[in-house]
Amino acid sequence: MTKEMEGEVVKDYQDPPPSPLFDTEELTKWSFYRALIAEFVATLLFLYITVLTVIGYKSQSATDDCGGVGILGGHINPAVTFGLLLGRKLSLVRAILYMVAQCLGAICGVGLVKAFQSAYYVRFGGGANELAVGYSKGTGLGAEIIGTFVLVYTVFSATDPKRSARDSHVPVLAPLPIGFAVFMVHLATIPVTGTGINPARSFGAAVIYNNKKAWDDHWMFWVGPFIGAAIAAIYHQYILRAGFAKALGSFRSSSNV
Repeated sequence: MTKEMEGEVVKDYQDPPPSPLFDTEELTKWSFYRALIAEFVATLLFLYITVLTVIGYKSQSATDDCGGVGILGGHINPAVTFGLLLGRKLSLVRAILYMVAQCLGAICGVGLVKAFQSAYYVRFGGGANELAVGYSKGTGLGAEIIGTFVLVYTVFSATDPKRSARDSHVPVLAPLPIGFAVFMVHLATIPVTGTGINPARSFGAAVIYNNKKAWDDHWMFWVGPFIGAAIAAIYHQYILRAGFAKALGSFRSSSNV
């Protein structure tokens, strides 16, 4: 959104500066480690609640193939973190350590479920994501790519400072559209893959359940979400927000100096 002021076009919003790819100074700040702890604890609780919900639901309906629920905002998801990295929203160091914290939290969360509900855990598949019978691996991969694209694109759009300035009169919190997007993705992909769209969620369940079928299909729950996140980041940042054109223009102007 822009305004005319004395013949000049002035933005009424401000884009945050792009994060540097390598920012070792972060490692000296307590706020950085506090964020890592938050990612670990949040993912632990998320997986604990998610897998308990899946097992409880399957115990009520043994014929159901529900595979889990998605995130309702924030990171708690390596695919979201990867997309934000490509969009220059955070540094490579922060992104890698976020993903490590998320995966460790997921393993611990699912481990707690197995410890407290061991009988139901094994009987109802441990909440692990697997490709459903009757679907090809290509179909499963495509479902994960499209589902994660929808999620990560919604994250970018819901947190876009330009959108916030344009719709400042509308009191809509970012988690609402993100949660709705996750809900719609689940309706479409639960019958196919149980809905991964979160590599940490799939990884934690696969590690603790440790079933051959879950590991055979596991690659698609990393490759699919990362491809979907990359497409969403490139589409939003470099096409819709014209990041590529701005970067090219900046390069040309600096070359002419």
